[in-house]
This record gives sequence, C-alpha cells and structure tokens, in this order.
Amino acid sequence: MNTANLSRKQVTANTQKIKFLVFPIDNLNVALHIDSIKKIINYSTIFSSGLNHYGLVSIGEEEITVIDLHKRLFNTVQVLGIEDKKYLLLALNSNNETFGILIKNAPELYDIPLNQIRVLPPSYRRADTLKIASHVTVIMGENDEEKTIFILDPDELIAPV
Repeated sequence: MNTANLSRKQVTANTQKIKFLVFPIDNLNVALHIDSIKKIINYSTIFSSGLNHYGLVSIGEEEITVIDLHKRLFNTVQVLGIEDKKYLLLALNSNNETFGILIKNAPELYDIPLNQIRVLPPSYRRADTLKIASHVTVIMGENDEEKTIFILDPDELIAPV
C-alpha cells in the first residue's frame, strides 16, 4: 500500500504510542500503563501471613495492599538478597484504590505503538495464572532480541469494591 494514499487518521492510528512501565518478574516481563502508576518508592517492610500472595504495608497514614507477583504467578516467594535493590511500585485500580507490587529491578519506560499491542484471548486468561494480564506485545529489546511483555490489568490484581 502506498503511504501517500493513507488518510491522516490512519497515519495517526498507526503511529500512536502508549507509555508503559515494564519490569521483570522472574523470567516474565510485565507492564502497567503509565496512567495507573502513582509512584515508585524504596522497599518497605511488608506484613503478610505468607498463606497467599497479598501483604500489607504502612505508608504515611495509609495501609496499602501489596501483591507478591512472583508468588501469584509461580507459587513461590520471590528471593530477595541483601544486595538486591527493592522497590515498591504503587499503582491504582479503576476505583483509585492504591496497591503495591514488590519489584527488585527498577522499571523501564517504553513507548509502545498501539498497533503492536494484542488482546489476550479470554480462553487463555481463564486457564492460566496470567489472567492478571489483558494484553501482550512483543518488542525488540537489547541485542535485537524479541521481548514479550504481558500488560497487567490493575482490576485483576486488586478487584474494585
């Protein structure tokens, strides 16, 4: 197709980019839309029974639910060494409830073209622990390697009340 024949609307749709914060959880790359991110802080003490993947942290005057995505996805606790940097990514669901995700690498900001983002099939979401992801994209990472990124749905992480 000749690009000269594309309408202005088509060109805009094909070049529109969306910002995501991407971070690894073990061997998976996951992301949250930048609009759902509140802030990233240094790791705080998290209180948890250890029976599930949820914990609690006090930040200022607020109690915030924290999700251990490693335990949620792989059913094992994330091993954090003393030398590892630890961050708490604070995000919001659709009801503006703040929740945290413990990560051990600083997230990276990516501008991903809209036409490279695909919806995950509902059948896959129902059958896999990755039902917390709604979309997927593949980008070229360092060393020209493909990098698959699962885009998380904040409402699947912390259901709105």
